Amino acid sequence: MKVAIDDSPRTGVPHASDRRRAAWLTRTLREIGPRWARDIGAAGDETKALYLPLLQAAPRAGIGITRDLAYGAHPRQVLDIYRPAGARAAPVLAFVHGGAFVRGSKDTNAQMYGNVLTWFARQGWIGVNIEYRLAGDAPYPGGALDVAAACAWMETHIAEHGGDPARVCLLGHSAGGTHAATYACDPALDAVRRPLAGLVLVSARVRADVSPANPNAAGVRAYFGSAYERVSPVTHAARMTVPTFIVNAEFENPLLDLYGLEFALALARARGHAPLHVTMADHNHVSIMAHFNTPEQLLGEMILDFFEHACG
Repeated sequence: MKVAIDDSPRTGVPHASDRRRAAWLTRTLREIGPRWARDIGAAGDETKALYLPLLQAAPRAGIGITRDLAYGAHPRQVLDIYRPAGARAAPVLAFVHGGAFVRGSKDTNAQMYGNVLTWFARQGWIGVNIEYRLAGDAPYPGGALDVAAACAWMETHIAEHGGDPARVCLLGHSAGGTHAATYACDPALDAVRRPLAGLVLVSARVRADVSPANPNAAGVRAYFGSAYERVSPVTHAARMTVPTFIVNAEFENPLLDLYGLEFALALARARGHAPLHVTMADHNHVSIMAHFNTPEQLLGEMILDFFEHACG
């Protein structure tokens, strides 16, 4: 376990009016966007490089970080805690990263995905960055079981770090959104599920598929085997009881935006009213997470509003 405090001189929370990206950044995102589906790897690397200097300069003073706390026995069953000074019984944002089921980590580089938890910590929340086992060690429902184990750990221990175990919002991105949604609604997880105050699914693969259009079909096969249709989160969406916010980028990996709409429709039919669902203009599958803790705050503010409404 390593504990660090970032005491750099960068200070100040951007004013609420400073919540939209700079014009030059919008122009660049719009240039990258149409190329996204044709060459996800190159466009993703370009997007990370675009945001790197913004994140390096981003404010994070006063946020304490406790790294690699074990919530299980496997080396990947660890999590990081991001804590603002003086936090006590604060709401908790727990983040589950993506990686097409076969790769990825809680820190995809020195700035991401810690930027997500840093931003929430700067708003007074406790941030939890969850690592989990990959398909080779833990095929379905292994990733969701790791989310369950992390949630159980938070239920017992998050108060020690200033968080409120009754106010945990789970945010999953890409394959991490698959695991978060599976945890929240799949009957295979009923025995280990803890209550959540809110669920945010960002660019999540809520329908697993091996379509030729899916650049990560091999990862779906590695994790789900041949059962991908039967155990896709959208198959069990009607069982979802937790308040849910569904977010997609304008420029997504093929079909993820359609699957997000499908999941929202399934929830709407089951509940009799539509869940919150937004498409983030100009963003792609990477920038939708990379922009956290930059001056663009719109999605973060929407998540805060969603959580406040969900908690009454």
